Order: sequence, then C-alpha cells, then structure tokens
Amino acid sequence: MRLLNVYTMKLEEYFGSQIPEYAILSHCWGMEEVTFQHISSSEWHGMCGATKIKYASSRCKEEGLRYIWIDTCCIDKSSSAELSEAINSMYGWYEGSIVCYAYLEDVGRSLSTQTSYGPSNKDKTFEASRWFTRGWTLQELIAPTKVNFFDKQWQYLGSKRDLSPLLSRITSIPEDVLTEPKNQRNCSVARKMTWAAKRQTTRIEDVAYSLFGIFDINMPLLHGEGRGAFIRLQEEILKETDDQSILAWDNGVFASSPDNFLGSEDVVPFPSKPGRQPLSMTNKGVRIEVPVLAHSTDRSSFKYPFAILDCQINDDFSGAIGIPLTPTHDDSTFIRNTIEKIITWPASGFAGLEARTIYIAKNPRIVRACAIARRTRDLHH
Repeated sequence: MRLLNVYTMKLEEYFGSQIPEYAILSHCWGMEEVTFQHISSSEWHGMCGATKIKYASSRCKEEGLRYIWIDTCCIDKSSSAELSEAINSMYGWYEGSIVCYAYLEDVGRSLSTQTSYGPSNKDKTFEASRWFTRGWTLQELIAPTKVNFFDKQWQYLGSKRDLSPLLSRITSIPEDVLTEPKNQRNCSVARKMTWAAKRQTTRIEDVAYSLFGIFDINMPLLHGEGRGAFIRLQEEILKETDDQSILAWDNGVFASSPDNFLGSEDVVPFPSKPGRQPLSMTNKGVRIEVPVLAHSTDRSSFKYPFAILDCQINDDFSGAIGIPLTPTHDDSTFIRNTIEKIITWPASGFAGLEARTIYIAKNPRIVRACAIARRTRDLHH
C-alpha cells in the first residue's frame, strides 16, 4: 500500500502489519488530477487537483496523522496488475483508515445555512452533491468507521455519525449500517444492489468493480468487458451466499445493472428448509431447489410456472416471493418470463408442495434456439 507522507509530500510503500495509521480521501475526479506519474515531480503543485491534496494533507497534520491515501496519486494505473490489486483491496483500505475525508467540491456553504430549495448561487446543497451519484463513493461512505464531510472551501460540514439520518434519506442505506458498517452483513443482496442503483461510473465495468467490497468479492479485472462485469459479479456472489433475493427482480436470471433491483429493496431472505441444495451456477444455468407451481395472472389466462423463493417482504411472514418462468423443451430448465412480474405468494398456496431442482438458463436465446431445433427435428421424423 502506497501512502503519501503529508510532511515530505513523498510516496512511501508499506505492507501488512507495517502499514501505519492513515487518513483517506473520498472525492469526485475532476480536471487535471495529480496522478502517480505527476506526484514524483514538483510540477504537480500547480495542477488543479493539487489543492485538495494540500488541504487533505493539512487536515492530517491537524489530527496528528502522518500519512494519507489518495486514489489519484497512490496507485500506478499504468500497471494492470497493480490496478487490479488496488481495486480488490480498496474497500479494506477505506475500512482500515483512521478517518475518511469526504470532499464535496460542489457544496459551497455550511450545512446549517442550506435550504431544500437550493442556494441562490451555483453551489449545490449537500444532498444534491454529485458525490452521492458516483459509484465508487458508495463503498467510501460505508466502509470507514469515521467519515468527515467538507465543502468546497474545506469547511467542516459534519460527520457520518452525526449526519446519518440525512445520509440515510439521501442514499437509502439504513442508519445502523452507516453508524456500524458490519451491520451490512444483515442486509439482503437485493437491498445492497438498490444502494448502488442510479449511481454512475466513467467505465461501465466499474459499476461491478466498485461493489467488490460491498459483497466481499475478489475477482480479476477485464477492462473493456462492459456489462459482462456485472454478470460476473453476480456469478461470484452466488458462490458466496445462498441469498435468493439475487433473483428477486423482473426480466432475467442476471441483472444488467443495479438499477434492475429498484423496487426490491424490501425483499429479504429466510432460511431454506433443511436438506435443500444451495444456489449454484452450472453450464445449464442457475441451479435452485424450490417449489414450482402454475398460476395465471391478470396479464394472461395462460398458467405460467412460478418458482417460490426463500424470500419475503421484510417482516411479512404470510407468504413468499414468486418469480415467473417460461418452460422449455427440458422439463427441468426454464427461462425468466419477461411478461409477468414477481409476486408475493400466500403461504397457503404452496404449503406441502415439494421442492424440485430446476435450472434457470443464463442465456435464454440459446435455450430458445435449442427448443426450436428440437421441434423442427421432431416434425421431420
């Protein structure tokens, strides 16, 4: 881990137990950021991004800290191996910091003087800051125990703990998670995904990479893979958890972005019955052992199969979440139904129904093609 010495303004490298106490900066990237290549020369002092480095370093000194970690200059992004290691380690680095300085460069007045109608000048109110819309700042808000917020003039706005009611309203992250990050372990996959919904990243694949720490996942980077990264992330999550809320959204077996989970924030898993096989990824698709029953809805008189997940809506113990499926040529293989919506199924409707092992195809187009080929072959025989 490279750290910037705030007294010498030089980078120093430490490993494992040798890593000293440090502060960490959370910010939105802007023009002329000071990179790893710049920081070793004296020219960086005149760059636009130098100001926040100097102010953050001054804060470190005031708090008796000698080191700070800043993503712009402490990672050599020209090295793909180093970048991969840094992204997989980043949540832990924020978690291990003594304090995180959250710099909101578009907030220009103290929190106490702001109104919900916005300021009269170009400065934004706290809740309207761009910082709350970026993908990477999600883990930077959750992971550190102590986060202090500053406006564009580096005036103190408040701490994460003191501002937790407002932060929870802005981000939908529960207050108990903001004040004690370890409590996120009690949150469902679906709920965590909604925290990331509507957030933006420069690269499409960074939507997934910025969530590694939230889901305690490590995986290699494949820059340029686009939305495929978010699919890989969900496959990795399946290997680590039996939380079926990862399927509790409409229109597919794997979501294309966290936005797909909007509306599923109240879905929570409950323990599976003893003896059931956990979720797993196979070459046929997601393997899951659940009750399956047929049901017609207002949208269609056709009875579609619904898989009853081990999930419910918060404290509603009267039923379980059902996801709509479409049958294929294989009795055990289904694809997600894109017409029907997930529903809450009353417990009386599936009481006593035996669970069965089914597969939900990852690529429905291949399954459909196989089904058409099989029907064509049967017609010719």
